[in-house]
Amino acid sequence: MAKKVGVSEATVSRVLNGKPGVSEATRQAVLSALDVLGYERPTQLRGERARLVGLVLPELQNPIFPAFAEVIGGALAQLGLTPVLCTQTRGGVSEADYVTLLLQQQVSGVVFAGGLYAQADAPHDHYRQLAERNIPVVLVNAAIEHLGFPAVSCDDAVAVEQAWRHLASLGHERIGLVLGPGDHMPSARKLAAARAVAGEVPDEHVARAMFSIEGGHAAATRLIERGVTGFICASDPLALGVVRAARRKGLDVPGQISVVGYDDSALMNCTEPPLTTVRQPIEAMGKAVVELLNAQISGSAVAPEELLFEPELVVRGSTGQAPRG
Repeated sequence: MAKKVGVSEATVSRVLNGKPGVSEATRQAVLSALDVLGYERPTQLRGERARLVGLVLPELQNPIFPAFAEVIGGALAQLGLTPVLCTQTRGGVSEADYVTLLLQQQVSGVVFAGGLYAQADAPHDHYRQLAERNIPVVLVNAAIEHLGFPAVSCDDAVAVEQAWRHLASLGHERIGLVLGPGDHMPSARKLAAARAVAGEVPDEHVARAMFSIEGGHAAATRLIERGVTGFICASDPLALGVVRAARRKGLDVPGQISVVGYDDSALMNCTEPPLTTVRQPIEAMGKAVVELLNAQISGSAVAPEELLFEPELVVRGSTGQAPRG
């Protein structure tokens, strides 16, 4: 290999062992020769060759996460970066396990969407590991404070204002919220925004749920019994659960119950009725995520600030005039 590149064997040894004293051009020439001659690179150099980026998601059942993965993965590929999809499963590989794995692979950076950074009571040590090693990281949507990473978020406050005003304009006075767990930051922002726009939201009009259709169904059943007619949900699957709960109680959507989702994920215009929801601008957000990550990979200083993107209310068939009486 030394003969192929035109350098000494000692220089090749330095490159393969990650030792200093070799110019960047020579280093790249040795690594390219390694690939051309069909040799496998040493473990510590593999991530650099593949330019891998971890993309850590909580699940793939909620269509918003595959949608983010598609946008972010496509933008990474255009820069010659390869996304490594890491999806958590219940009782399987945890977020912290994935971080350990990604660090072993010498990744160039990591993008987290819907992760433990959004839950105040969750373990966060693996984020500190990444920070200590100066690994470029970008978070998608609201995070707890003091993690020190840049974030790209949809504005939860604007989303709730749009949904609340829409339901109020239809005459709904008993508006309820179906949110994630109590320590979930985007849900906390949504609740604060609702209280800001409405003046007061009684606790009995707020239900907490796991992010699933079943979670939405259970939460909505409680709120319907308390007289809520307009629902603002923290995700589209939660909203579909509310529609299902209303139907099980023999109530018409939107004749008696109105429902607003959040995300505008795939196929929400094909549900029955088509779901009114607040759209996250995932194209623009995904591109911003990759720009921030690539800037860090390139050695630029990126402030640990949050970029807020404006959502858009998409009115379809799941909201209507409030029932009289």
